[in-house]
Formats: sequence, C-alpha cells, structure tokens
Amino acid sequence: MKSDIEIAQSATMKPITEIAEGLGINPDYLEPYGKYKAKLSDELYESLKDKQNGKLILVTAVNPTPAGEGKTTISVGLGQSLSKTGRKAVIALREPSLGPVFGLKGGAAGGGYAQVVPMEDINLHFTGDMHAITTANSLLSAVIDNHLHFGNELNIDTRRILFKRAVDMNDRALRFVTVGLGGKINGYPREDGYQITVASEIMAILCLASDIHDLKERLGNILIAYSTDNKPIFARDLGVHGAMAAVLKDAIKPNLVQTLENTPAIVHGGPFANIAHGCNSVKATKLALKLADYVVTEAGFGSDLGAEKFFDIKCRKAGLSPDCVVLVATIRAMKYNGGVLKENLIEENTEALKKGIVNLKVHIENMRKFGVPVVVAINRFTKDTEAEIQIVKDFCREMGVKVSLAEIFKKGSAGGVELADMVCDTIEENKGTTHFAPIYDENLSIEEKVLTLAKEIYRADNVIYTKKAQKAIADIKAIGLDKMPICVAKTQYSLSDDPTKLGAPTNFDITVSDVKVSAGAGFIVIYTGDIMTMPGLPKSPAALKIDIDDKGKIVGLF
Repeated sequence: MKSDIEIAQSATMKPITEIAEGLGINPDYLEPYGKYKAKLSDELYESLKDKQNGKLILVTAVNPTPAGEGKTTISVGLGQSLSKTGRKAVIALREPSLGPVFGLKGGAAGGGYAQVVPMEDINLHFTGDMHAITTANSLLSAVIDNHLHFGNELNIDTRRILFKRAVDMNDRALRFVTVGLGGKINGYPREDGYQITVASEIMAILCLASDIHDLKERLGNILIAYSTDNKPIFARDLGVHGAMAAVLKDAIKPNLVQTLENTPAIVHGGPFANIAHGCNSVKATKLALKLADYVVTEAGFGSDLGAEKFFDIKCRKAGLSPDCVVLVATIRAMKYNGGVLKENLIEENTEALKKGIVNLKVHIENMRKFGVPVVVAINRFTKDTEAEIQIVKDFCREMGVKVSLAEIFKKGSAGGVELADMVCDTIEENKGTTHFAPIYDENLSIEEKVLTLAKEIYRADNVIYTKKAQKAIADIKAIGLDKMPICVAKTQYSLSDDPTKLGAPTNFDITVSDVKVSAGAGFIVIYTGDIMTMPGLPKSPAALKIDIDDKGKIVGLF
C-alpha cells in the first residue's frame, strides 16, 4: 500500500471555491490561501446564525498506545462515509503541531484513504495560525521583560512570573532557561522556560473565543504574575492585549479544506489533550453545525482526557450539546493493555485481548456518564483476526453498545458506511432522550472537582496534593478565580497518572504536583504525575526522514 503522503499527493482535489459553493458559502465570505485552502470570514457565521444546527458527533478513543489507534483517520473516514451515503457532512478537526510532525507522534491529517488535504500544507505551517499564536505569546513575554527593564512600575515579583515563553517544536533544552544575562543593557536576569505552543494559554484562548472582542478580553485576563505585595497582575495591566489580538486577527478565522473524497473539512486550532483541553475551536465547530446536517469532530487522546474536556470545558462554555460519541478501539490497543509488547501485537492473542478489553469497558462507562449515546468503532488493522474481532463485538453487545468494524484506512468511505448508518440510527433512536450534562458543577471547590474526575473518570481512590499545589490552590482561591472548570494535565497512556499502569488500574491515588489558573481561557490546569508542557524529540525523530526534492515535492512525511 502507498504511504500516506503518496496517497495524498495523488488525490484529485477540487478548488476550494467549489468546496465552499457545495456548502452554500457566498464567495464574499471566503478568503483563499492559494487554490485549496481558505479562511472563513466572521461575517459568514452572522449570515447563518438563524439556521438550525446539525447533529454533533464526537470521535474519541481508548487510551492510546505506541502502536497508534487512528482516531483522526476514523473522524475523516466517518465524514466521508456520511457524504457517500447522501448526508450533508462537515468534519471539524484540530491543526497539527510541528513538534509531533518532526518528532514521534506524526501529523494530524488522518491516514490511508481517510485524510484531509493538502496534507503537506496542513502538517507544515498551513495558514500560519500556529506562528501567529507563537508570536502573540512572544509579544507578551517580551513586554513582561521590557516592563521589568524599565523600572517595574507594577512591582512584579520576578520569582512569581507565571507566564512562559512558547515555541511550536519539541525542544527539551528550553524547559528551563535563564533570560536577561549579559549585563544591565540586556534586561533583568530571571529564571524562565518554554512550553510548546499548543500548550500555551493563548492557544486555548483562540480555541474558546467566540469572536475578536471576546478574544481580546480573554487575552487581557491572562494572569501573568503576582506583585511583591501578593496582588495578581494580568496582561491587561501591561496594556498589550490589544496588540496581541491584532496579531491573531486572521488566526481566529477557521480554515476550510477538504478530504481525499472532497468532503468539506474545517481545520482550526490545535491544543494537546494531555496538557491542554484538546479540541478544535468553538468558532469552527459552531460554524460547521450551521453548514451541515452532521458534524464530525474529535477530541485528543483517550476519552479520559480529550472527551472529558470536550464535555466539561468546551461544551459547557460554548453551549454545545453532542448527539453521539464514537469510541475508537483497536485490537492492538486492547492486546497492549493486556500485556503484549508492541513488537508482538500483530500476532493473534485472544487471552491478552480478553484481559485488556477492560480498558474499553471503562471508556464506554465514562462516556455514558455524560448522558450521550455511544457507538464503538473497531479500527481494523491488517493482522487483526476474525476470532479477535468477534471477541470485541460480543463484548460490546454484552454491554449494550452498538459496534461497527471500520475499514476506513484501507477503503476510505466504502469502509465506513456501516458505521455512518449506525451513528445516524443511534442519533435518531435517542432523539429527545439524550440529556447531555457535564460531570461536575464548576462552582464546587477545586478539590471537589478534581476528586470527582479522579473517582468517576480515572477510577482513583483519592487525590494527593504536593505543598506546591496546595499553595497554588490557596492563591487561586484568594483572588476569586476558583469557580472554573478543571483541565487536567495527565499522561495519555493510562487512566491513572502513571503511564505504566495499563488496562483499568485500581487501588491508586492521583498526585497533583502543581495548579495554575488560565483565567483568559477560563479553566484551572491541574498538573499530575510527571507531565511536562514541553515534549522532547525521540532518538530518531521523524524529521530525519522528511525531505524535499529539486522540484519542490515533499517526501517522507508519513
């Protein structure tokens, strides 16, 4: 079979004007970026605001493994299959980060015959949104240090500056840095650090902002530091939030592209789900719901991270009500959770599968707690055996969950017709009886909200707080910013905060190492275990395989 990039480069794309026309978009609302990409103007949503919303389908997954589960592939393929069966569908996805593209995880454009295209553009720079976010972040960082250099009128305590620099690349050497060295002319020396752009609060703000006014207000609400007399200092106190919003004026507009089969796709925003809220932008999702009868979106990593945050943060804040959850599972993932090493996953092992299927069970149970119907999609890989597939199907039926074998990677839309029909039937069968609700009240204390997630979603016994975390919570309560949703930064590989605890671990505690309020984004970040907001590159990063020939053709990109 061809590589992903070979499949993408051989696709027959339609001009983006045709894709927009198929959605009924007036050309005046389209801002083309070349022939196959475009920004969608703010005026477009205003012109559609009285139109009825389509149905919202969330694609999530079991805990990811090093073998990969193909959640984005299923998302893209489901959208294609909905279109193939005569339904008007739009896919709403996140933008890839250059860190994983050049690192280990790879891009976020799908795979096989279920990809969004132009794949190279989407994975490399796209329309410049990531760079704009990085620049806005750098602007605030520069203004903070400039303020210190010119007298520190706000009395910023340099030991308590909370805002970090950002770069869209995995670079472990930048986790802890010292700035301002080299004498008085170079600024005030202090400790600082970088996080990857997709973990920055500005990324979260862009994805949660409803319009440019809301964006500017949220940017101004970023808590950047405390003063020497323990008063909170916000970005608005430096007067820089207007300039930051100006930098982001185009980045806030959703991007329109297409799939290999010319199904429309809106790709916008890219927060990670293990260290941020892991969903595409509110603007993109709301716009898609006005343009189509069915909208397929995804949330990053397993349902314990992405889906939970989609429900408790994005849906709560945006007033969204999902109609169905598609839970992606692979035979390989369940065997891995049953103790099989990555290199042995292609071998049939029904006993390990039966042992590891408890991971799927927990994710099904968790999704039901939000009051939304669930459909399981088995993402089929070549070496999956009929005996193994039957075990998963029987298990799902015992749990009263519909299950479909999806062969989307290999067959494109033709491999997901059953899944598309099953999802639509599920939505229709539950019409009027789906009662979505977040799992906790945001007005509870921070500790109560975290404990609810720990017990209900992760299945932990208790939550342990370090002294640093306790102090941070006390500070947040003191400035009255504790009544916000929780965004847990946690390993994606386990339901616990320990990546080595596979399956459905029991008898464990969640350890909170630090707490930070993202006042602009509107949530409180809970750091657990050894989670870091700046990943590192692997020993052999994907960048070593990527190249460009003399004719400008990119090779080696998956």
